[in-house]
Amino acid sequence: MEIYLSENFGDVKPKNSSEEALQRWRKACWLVKNHKRRFRFTANLSKRFEAEAIRRSNQEKFRVAVLVSQAAIQFIHGLNLSSEYTVPEEVKAAGFEICADELGSIVEGRDSKKLKSHGGVDAITNKLNTSVDDGISTSEHLVNQRKEIYGVNKFAESPARGFWVYVWESLQDTTLMILAVCALVSLVVGIIMEGWPKGAQDGIGIVASILLVVFVTATSDYRQSLQFKDLDKEKKKITVQVTRNSCRQKLSMYDLLPGDIVHLNIGDQVPADGLFVSGFSVLINESSLTGESEPVNVSELNPFLLSGTKVQDGSCKMLVTTVGMRTQWGKLMATLSEGGDDETPLQVKLNGVATIIGKIGLFFAVVTFSVLVQGLFSRKLREGSQWMWSGDDAMQIVEFFAIAVTIVVVAVPEGLPLAVTLSLAFAMKKMMNDKALVRHLAACETMGSATTICSDKTGTLTTNHMTVVKAYICGKIKEVNGSKVYSDFSSDIHDSALAILLESIFNNTGGEVVKNKDEKIEILGSPTETALLEFGLSLGGDFHKERQRSKLVKVEPFNSIKKRMGVVLQLPDGGFRAHCKGASEIILASCDKVVDSSGEVVALNEDSINHLNNMIETFAGEALRTLCLAYLDIHDEFSVGTAIPTRGYTCIGIVGIKDPVRPGVRESVAICRSAGIAVRMVTGDNINTAKAIARECGILTDGIAIEGPEFREKSEEELLDIIPKIQVMARSSPMDKHTLVKHLRTTFQEVVSVTGDGTNDAPALHEADIGLAMGIAGTEVAKESADVIILDDNFSTIVTVAKWGRSVYVNIQKFVQFQLTVNVVALIVNFSSACLTGNAPLTAVQLLWVNMIMDTLGALALATEPPNEELMKRPPVGRKGNFISNVMWRNILGQSIYQFVVIWFLQTRGKVTFHLDGPDSDLILNTLIFNSFVFCQLARKICGCLLFCW
Repeated sequence: MEIYLSENFGDVKPKNSSEEALQRWRKACWLVKNHKRRFRFTANLSKRFEAEAIRRSNQEKFRVAVLVSQAAIQFIHGLNLSSEYTVPEEVKAAGFEICADELGSIVEGRDSKKLKSHGGVDAITNKLNTSVDDGISTSEHLVNQRKEIYGVNKFAESPARGFWVYVWESLQDTTLMILAVCALVSLVVGIIMEGWPKGAQDGIGIVASILLVVFVTATSDYRQSLQFKDLDKEKKKITVQVTRNSCRQKLSMYDLLPGDIVHLNIGDQVPADGLFVSGFSVLINESSLTGESEPVNVSELNPFLLSGTKVQDGSCKMLVTTVGMRTQWGKLMATLSEGGDDETPLQVKLNGVATIIGKIGLFFAVVTFSVLVQGLFSRKLREGSQWMWSGDDAMQIVEFFAIAVTIVVVAVPEGLPLAVTLSLAFAMKKMMNDKALVRHLAACETMGSATTICSDKTGTLTTNHMTVVKAYICGKIKEVNGSKVYSDFSSDIHDSALAILLESIFNNTGGEVVKNKDEKIEILGSPTETALLEFGLSLGGDFHKERQRSKLVKVEPFNSIKKRMGVVLQLPDGGFRAHCKGASEIILASCDKVVDSSGEVVALNEDSINHLNNMIETFAGEALRTLCLAYLDIHDEFSVGTAIPTRGYTCIGIVGIKDPVRPGVRESVAICRSAGIAVRMVTGDNINTAKAIARECGILTDGIAIEGPEFREKSEEELLDIIPKIQVMARSSPMDKHTLVKHLRTTFQEVVSVTGDGTNDAPALHEADIGLAMGIAGTEVAKESADVIILDDNFSTIVTVAKWGRSVYVNIQKFVQFQLTVNVVALIVNFSSACLTGNAPLTAVQLLWVNMIMDTLGALALATEPPNEELMKRPPVGRKGNFISNVMWRNILGQSIYQFVVIWFLQTRGKVTFHLDGPDSDLILNTLIFNSFVFCQLARKICGCLLFCW
């Protein structure tokens, strides 16, 4: 069976399956009782194709609209025509001076002329009754007025499907329709022959069973849909940094209003249409909207920001102008039908299993019906009544046909692929409680097969709560001890050195010191920036005074490729000064001078360079992150278009930042090791820091630690030798991580999960079998590329995801074993009995009961069992593991033989053993057989189901 499944249903991958592969397995599933139900949780390829066509059409329309708008503006300008804008009365009455449509036409059409005619960004800010420094007022009355005039930042969604829709879809089952017809015929003929109510019993029994099956199935499906709806809400939660009422705060993207001042950083999604207010080096990726891969430079000259695009580099303040369905992104989202997620490999495999068993069941049903009808004809021939047919004979043929159809109902296990969805939905819901948000269904089951985890260090293995604990300044190592910091440093460090240090900390930063709603000081920014700003404040520095003292001319934000950040300041005396900070050895290599113990700038020589490198290694050996700070006075004129210099800097000092290992990480790594999952640390930090943390976590044992630059220089042959031994990769770039993941997956056939938080991690997250983005530190770009979002950024949560993944796999194996056993026994019992005795021991009503119990209640009981600790003591399934193993087949056959023997004994010896006699003996015997059949398989499972429902 595995060979057949691999050939016909094995092309579907956990990620990025081709459309041909998705089409191929659908064509192989020709025996389907209910298309709507069977394919409900698979990708709707036709709708997906329509959606892509609409997307391409909209992108083309958008480009054309921009060109037409620009041409029209030039034409009007050439004719010296003026188009006066009149503010609508309702907008004036609300206290605004520009309407939503006018704002939309400015930003969506990138209409610089119209923007200029309104007075530019500052004038638009005033017309929206807001302030670039303070934001909008949050008074309820004013917020409601703003909503009424400009709308809200929400997109149109398809209405939720109600319970009765699922009932209707369950009724679309072809075999149930045929059984309903049989029930109607049985009802009519029975009443004619035997009168009411005796003649109606069989027909009513079948109808009641059909309705029960339909309602139980619909209830199960409806509950699944509610779970998916809750998960979809979680996926759409995006928060942004906003200034309102003079306070910087986090706000849901869907609560934004025109006039809001939004702070955007690298990796963020632009949450609404708006205008650039201030910022540096902003590059926007508009491919999601326009299809163009080339990033767009946004500045005061080109201030237009469009909803749905991504910040590829830089940071800025943005004025929100248009929201929700008025934006191009909102219109695009509304026109795109939901194509659904790709089906998972396990879903596809089980569809294949259902197809194989369905074919066998159809064969047995036809043969059983033929044998039963032939038996009736033979009896009538023996009696010489072949030309005399009564209503009883017609009823028998109808019952034979109903039994044959019901065999198909039981034999085609529609519940198999749906049990996967049920198990995945259950696991996804429970994982949400365990701080893991699954974005793609396939990630659940794939994580259960993981053989390697490539984990970041900062924030995943460590707490991400950073503090500066040591500093090397002016040739002295200083401990940073809370309240004594200022007195310690001011007594030993020269004033000029302290001043340049504070200038560097407060200006060369991506963070900010603000007041929150409670008027308390709050530091915003990454954990590293927060640690440095806290250090600066503890030295007695004033963030705002320092920022006002000089003018920021240019900023080059930190990224994981350069491993440095730089700014250029215009000093009060008119000169320029560059500051840079970053990876200690990289910044130190840019320096040729250092501030000495007297605060004087002296040239670096070989001894002083070696001394500084020793300081870096000493800090790193204590598991501290090290950063070097440096500055350069620029005596020539400097313009925004000039690159920040990379040589000739003066080293101010080196700081050591403590980021403690998370509690429980060492134990989680040990669990992974016992489960056959290799854990590798991939970090941008110094190799000594990385090795110290890796040893503390139990990751670095008998393997090797390597730096990214060295890894890049290795040949293919050398990589084949060292990759299996790598346990730590330090100073790695995003492409180093991508290369490592690619080799592990393709060359070594590992199932790889990778963590990432930055924009540049997107390629590695996309390449991995399971991409894990960080929920706290992760950018929107990283989250969008990931399969699972780790909401608490904790490595232990990744282990929990692996455990749930294994649980899904094992639960589905149990359900398959259970269902195949029932199918085999039901088919053999009815078929053999029909061939040997001319009667079927299990009636249509009884078979429908079996189908309901095994298809729906059995799935609830088996597919939703929670994981246990024993799951993490087994080796992983890996990439080539067989789902239906030889052990599993032995269990299926063993249980089938056991049940068949029990039921066969009851059928052949039942009347003698239980002294059954009289007109109702057949009914009593059939009831005994049915009860035994159900009891043998389901006693424990029904208890489990009831417990689950409770």
